Amino acid sequence: MLGVLVADRWPYDGGGLALLLAGVGGTAWLIRRSLLTYAVVGLGFYFLHSQRTIDSPGQDLARALGEEPRPITIEGLVISEPKMSERGSASFLLQAESIEIDGHARRSRAKFLARWRYAVEFGDTVRLFGTAEKVEGPRNPGEFDARAYLQRQDVHRALIVRYPENGALVGRGGGAHILRAAQKSRTWMQHALSRGLENSPDVTGAINGMVLGLRHQSPEDIEEPFQQTGTLHLFSVSGLHVGIMAQLLWLAAPVLRLRPKWATALIIPLLFFYAAVTGLHTSSVRAALMAAVLMGGFIVERPAFSFNGLAAAAVIILAWNSQELFSVGFQLSFCVVAAILLLNEPVFALLRRWIAPDPFLPRSLFTARQRAFQRFLTSLARATAVSFAASIGSLPLMIWYYHLVTLISLGANLVVVPIAFFVLASALVSLATAPVSIWLSVVFNNANWALTKLIFAAVHFFAQMPGGHFYVEHPRPPKSDLEINVLDLRGGAAIHVRAGKRDWLFDTGPARDYERTLRSYLRSRGIDRLDGLVLTHGDAGHVGGAIATMIDFRPRTLIDTAGEDRSLAHRKFNEWLSAEKRPRQLCHAGHEIRISPEITARILFPPANFRGNRADDQALVVQLFLFQRPRALLVSDSGAETEQALLRAYPELRCNVLIKGQHHSGVSGSDEFLRRVQPDAIVATSRDFPESERIKPDWAEALQARNIKLLRQDQTGAVQLRFTRDRWESTSYVTGEIFRSDSR
Repeated sequence: MLGVLVADRWPYDGGGLALLLAGVGGTAWLIRRSLLTYAVVGLGFYFLHSQRTIDSPGQDLARALGEEPRPITIEGLVISEPKMSERGSASFLLQAESIEIDGHARRSRAKFLARWRYAVEFGDTVRLFGTAEKVEGPRNPGEFDARAYLQRQDVHRALIVRYPENGALVGRGGGAHILRAAQKSRTWMQHALSRGLENSPDVTGAINGMVLGLRHQSPEDIEEPFQQTGTLHLFSVSGLHVGIMAQLLWLAAPVLRLRPKWATALIIPLLFFYAAVTGLHTSSVRAALMAAVLMGGFIVERPAFSFNGLAAAAVIILAWNSQELFSVGFQLSFCVVAAILLLNEPVFALLRRWIAPDPFLPRSLFTARQRAFQRFLTSLARATAVSFAASIGSLPLMIWYYHLVTLISLGANLVVVPIAFFVLASALVSLATAPVSIWLSVVFNNANWALTKLIFAAVHFFAQMPGGHFYVEHPRPPKSDLEINVLDLRGGAAIHVRAGKRDWLFDTGPARDYERTLRSYLRSRGIDRLDGLVLTHGDAGHVGGAIATMIDFRPRTLIDTAGEDRSLAHRKFNEWLSAEKRPRQLCHAGHEIRISPEITARILFPPANFRGNRADDQALVVQLFLFQRPRALLVSDSGAETEQALLRAYPELRCNVLIKGQHHSGVSGSDEFLRRVQPDAIVATSRDFPESERIKPDWAEALQARNIKLLRQDQTGAVQLRFTRDRWESTSYVTGEIFRSDSR
């Protein structure tokens, strides 16, 4: 691990390293010193990871393509299971064989993230014409960094195929035979396990996730309670699944009249095939390798040491792909198993002393009920020790990657994991009986339906327990008096205002960006519940995620605009409020919102009983005051008519920062309005399409001439504003640029 980490930071591609490695290795072999052996291993992995980091096919092609999008024709192999979108587009990894750029063909082994509206399969050979683009990175805090994730797989470009006819299927049946067989087996198993449960897609998705590792088929609203209770590992095939599968196969061996050694020799390849069927994830491969080491010791009649098995699995996985060290799955899998190996026995010994019966009482005097109860307590203590150790091992990584602390995970796993054992057992029997009797297979599938429903009920019970889980924020710089985070949601808007320990949200952005952007951001800030939610107007780009926000973050105060609009998203939200009997406040000009003792939000527009032609024309305009001084003006998507109304009603609109969207007409931010506001900086949304959402070049030049800093979010991404009593500063998420009030 040390060799890989150093090589990732300071790679070296000189040939002298290979000679040094050979010399140190030869010396270690001659004098047989452990320290030199460690040096050989570290240098070996340093050399291996350096070669993969510096001269990879993906990097070579990225340098050849340059920074700008390029038209390109690729013929290659589909090497991942395609994921289909709601619009019918398939996303998959494409291993190139030949590439044609500007009429010149070349051989290449580079990998692409391809998107094509066609039902391709793993192992298909395709020829695609499209645009090679850089993989976009995150534009907001808390977002998943797909670019960094793909770069670890040597994927540096995305191939966007605009039309279905721009691609052609060349052939089928390519790729590794074992992986292709595993894919076909998974498809058959998925169909067999779903038979008879067609009317319960949520249950079917959960069963396929628990048994086959098809986590992407489980709805997000089902997965989140599992994450909050520390039981999400049920959807990631890991040591638990492989161990249960090995135990079930071992129990089936006597039925087939197999001797123990023959049964062990048969179980080992079956476990590796199960790992292949479930997608060859790090956790399942690690578990299969450890099982092979431990069970192999039984075959050759040698005692197996668990830590050696764990280390052997790590060495093999990193030798195969050293980039795995940086994956969350690798880190969680090995940290959790290491914690179990370290803590399980001490914790179990402590619990066993607590539950042990009177040592002076002869065991022969125990009744059958007492002996059964004692065995139950011993099993419970063993399960508690394992669950506690796993929780300790995963806690630092859960905080770092998911900002989550699950205090209830110990109890939840004690209830859910035994039920999951029977789900896997029932699924195995269903698969075994499916070729013989469809009726019997459906019976076991329905049994799994009941068991899965029981798991759902248990998980939701634990997830709703007060204090059972909470989100935490990574350490940050000293707090400011007022912090405003303007998220980049293209044409939509969501603005987080933090004042001390109080968190308010202005708008929620579109529904499609809620899970990926807004919820991830709020969780990363350690927010379990919002103090207030303000909806400026009914545009779907501003209120589309409102229902989900109300469910997940339960704002104590809901403020909505009093103006009527024709927005379907707003109407749907109002209907949901009525059905759930959730109260709301309708605000208009003159109202004030007390966000904290030092911070006040004053509503400037619209006046009471106002009706605009469009939703943008009746958006709330909010002025934020810190210590009675105006700091920020939030005008949402207001246009020229709203600006004229503000100029007539308020002689004083001065603010440090103007935060604005784009009016549907494309006209906003007039010279007269900017002279009245006199902002030091403007944070403005911008996107290429439609034209009305794009910042006009002449307007940007006019701001520069007036010495107003323009933070256009198509370039900056999210923008954080931090205010104190005497100064303020902005930080752009994408560029990292910092602009301070004394910079003007």
